[in-house]
Amino acid sequence: MPSKTVDAVFPPAELREIVTEVVELLKDRGETISCGETEQIDNFTGPSIHCVLGLAEHVRGQLGSTYAVAESGTAGPTHWGKTSNMQAGYVALAVASGSGCVEREIETGLTDRDANMVKFAVEALRLVKDVIAADMARFSGWLNC
Repeated sequence: MPSKTVDAVFPPAELREIVTEVVELLKDRGETISCGETEQIDNFTGPSIHCVLGLAEHVRGQLGSTYAVAESGTAGPTHWGKTSNMQAGYVALAVASGSGCVEREIETGLTDRDANMVKFAVEALRLVKDVIAADMARFSGWLNC
């Protein structure tokens, strides 16, 4: 059930829909998911594909979950470096599963911190959904990888 404040509903509708889809897929399949947080990395130097790939694989291995998702980005409103991964609106995403790891980089083009945070979460969950769908196809013989 979403929580309401005077001006906002959380989670936002855009996020609520994909959350529900992923939760139903996981529940139907009896699977679990864990999430890695870059704040716990001592030598973190900024969001990158390499960072989130390693984090997703490590978290999945440590927690024994079916899937693990990791994200690291620059929500804004300002950037904190000159490279593209340090510009507002950039996010690196990775999902680890028993089949391997999949990554995705997104640039939203937005500088609004709240909007980017929602967009990052939506895109991370879309990647999770894509990985679950690919695993379903692979294990049912539709995809030969």
